[in-house]
Amino acid sequence: MTDEFSVESVYAELLGRAPENQMEPRLAPLRRAMDILGEPQKAYPIIHVTGTNGKTSTARMIEAGLRAHGLSTGRYTSPHLSKVTERISIDGAPVSDETFVRIWDEIRPYLDIVDGELEAEGQPRLTYFECLTILGFAVFADQPVNVAVIEVGLGGITDATNVGDGQVAVVTPISLDHTELLGDTTEDIAYEKAGIIKPGSFLISAAQPMDAAQVLLEKAKEVQVPFRFEGVEFGVESRTVAVGGQMVSIKGIAGHYEELLLPLHGSHQAENAAVAIAALEAFFGGEKALDPEILQEAFASVTSPGRLEVVRTAPTIIVDAAHNPEGVRVSAEAIHEAFSFTKLVVVVGVLRDKDAETILRQLKESLGDLAEEYVFTQSNSPRAVPAEDLAELAIDLGFGEEKIHVADKLDDALEWAVERAEMNEDLAGGVLVTGSITLAAEARILLGKADA
Repeated sequence: MTDEFSVESVYAELLGRAPENQMEPRLAPLRRAMDILGEPQKAYPIIHVTGTNGKTSTARMIEAGLRAHGLSTGRYTSPHLSKVTERISIDGAPVSDETFVRIWDEIRPYLDIVDGELEAEGQPRLTYFECLTILGFAVFADQPVNVAVIEVGLGGITDATNVGDGQVAVVTPISLDHTELLGDTTEDIAYEKAGIIKPGSFLISAAQPMDAAQVLLEKAKEVQVPFRFEGVEFGVESRTVAVGGQMVSIKGIAGHYEELLLPLHGSHQAENAAVAIAALEAFFGGEKALDPEILQEAFASVTSPGRLEVVRTAPTIIVDAAHNPEGVRVSAEAIHEAFSFTKLVVVVGVLRDKDAETILRQLKESLGDLAEEYVFTQSNSPRAVPAEDLAELAIDLGFGEEKIHVADKLDDALEWAVERAEMNEDLAGGVLVTGSITLAAEARILLGKADA
């Protein structure tokens, strides 16, 4: 029986490689590894998901739909919140420790061969993300699964996951993020993400900025694949706030689906649901409506850990991994809509490779007077911006010194925020933890949510 230490030792070995934020723009080593391993990425059809925001939530909805149709699934997403095995899920649950370690032991000698070839050519050996991606494809082939939902790590063209060919290429909303790697405009970023659209696929795209939509459309025409865009061929027809989420009616590419209960908050999650439904329809041929009862069964089971997740009540604490300005905007909109807070204490931590200034501007603008106080902190990530630096930036942006508190440690920040929220006389105070995925992950664990 595999124990926790075995998984942790594999994880430590992976962490000894180039880290996740140092992805190599290459595919040749991945193709070489896949060739040596017998092309595990071809053992099952793939639904490939890229975009800037909403990838993981959309992937989880697609996976839930596939499972409700009786298919066994693999889901590869990143990053993880609590444990590395979350990235490689089988039938909706993290891969077992035993399988994770066993498949790693089986593929390690072959990865050593590729590492040796790379080093002989003066190139960096396989990275952390490349190795995890190979491991994911190998686990799914070992099971075997009926279909794999694969989330892109970064971009598309040279992302490690692009060694697999999607039967459906899904593009969630594109906005500015990772501009130092992907480009300074949504058009440039769309060129990278369009790399997953290949002959034989079916493009399903969320509503996009005009320049990004044009890039995706041209790529679909170039490789001669069918395409459907949210807001044109499919989309959300109506939505109303409901207990624990919302009721949505969606026009798909083949059918209409009325009054589905979606246990997630915000218009962005309704739009993600529309994209997921269209992707499912495309996967099943694109011409036949889905069974509404099966679809409702799927949506009823959907969760999205770390995305507007209520992790505690009295006071209500929401953890949200909104790590770019657009993510902050849509999350704030959902909070105003779905919660009846009269006061919000906001716990913020940001990573160095993110646009901290624009994220803070968006927080200030979007939350407005609802956010009475902010406590700036930092996660344990070496990439975390020091809490004091964030607070100074907030002062420069006009947050007001009287609204700002600093706590270097997240547990201290949470304790302070809860105390302040509890001081609200009408008991309608809440706490929002936001700014980075690493902060959201650590907050979930501190608040008793070890599983994701």
